[in-house]
Amino acid sequence: MRKALIIGIDYYEHASQLTGCVNDAGAVSSILERHDDGAPNFGIRLITAADSRQPVDRGRLKDAVRELFNDDPEIALLYFAGHGSVEDTGGYICSSEVKRADDGLAVGEIVALASASKARNKIIVLDSCHSGIAGDRPGFQGVAEVKEGMTILTASTAEQTAKEVPGGGAGVFTRLFVDALGGAAANLVGDVTPGSVYAHIDQSLGQWAQRPVFKTNVKSFVSLRRAAPPIKLSELRMLATLFPRPDYNFQLDPAFEPERNTEQRADPNFPPPDPQKVQVFSVLQNYARVNLVKPVGAPHMWHAAMQSKSCQLTVLGEHYQALVAKKLI
Repeated sequence: MRKALIIGIDYYEHASQLTGCVNDAGAVSSILERHDDGAPNFGIRLITAADSRQPVDRGRLKDAVRELFNDDPEIALLYFAGHGSVEDTGGYICSSEVKRADDGLAVGEIVALASASKARNKIIVLDSCHSGIAGDRPGFQGVAEVKEGMTILTASTAEQTAKEVPGGGAGVFTRLFVDALGGAAANLVGDVTPGSVYAHIDQSLGQWAQRPVFKTNVKSFVSLRRAAPPIKLSELRMLATLFPRPDYNFQLDPAFEPERNTEQRADPNFPPPDPQKVQVFSVLQNYARVNLVKPVGAPHMWHAAMQSKSCQLTVLGEHYQALVAKKLI
């Protein structure tokens, strides 16, 4: 069982109104609800406050967070988009009625509820200002206390604000978060992990922009979503057959390449395409496209075939060759 509590608050009675948090919550809910192939993923509970007709107060927030972490699913994931605040006693996510910084739900309370949870993986994602304080020990800035099985991903550091996309309607962090879940952070089997999500967001934000924060204490990453893999799994599983050793050089020749120019077709000494070799070469070119294989002594795979050169595994290719050889894929 996987469950996710998704919260987006635009409406505030006493603080400035926001414009993208409800949209962000809806986007996260939609992407997490199902895998790319349509299979069910997370059971979603969506709480939003778009205007004065549907405010979300602190009590409702805390009750929902407590319920999320109250049993033992495989993953319990909390996502929050809205105002955040910080003072000398810690950080807070702000509910609709807040008047001062410490009126909201304390991030320390959220982390405490998650720490006590029997869920195997507790994941907290905060798109709010000063959210990087999550997991820090109160009174000890920069000293994190993250229990085993917990991962915290935030839009900014404890000192920074979280920005919206120019023109409003979405947060910069959440836009990248959704892109990552959609496949931008997927590995070659399509799995998107918290670590790969953070790497995608971190690389996408410049050094002068808000900096995401990632804190984790896990023995292995869990997959948040299965995206469409960039290469067919049936082809990926051929890797250890075509390359029986990590240092193996796969010899090519012109018979692997199906296309010929007029001069080559007229040359009786130039070998014609071999259907079986052409089929293998198509797989090798797909490997090259996802950086598993590279030509040796030639700029492209086509040149390697036409010049009877070879191709070999990249470092990434060696990693996946080992996984396939060990039957882990």
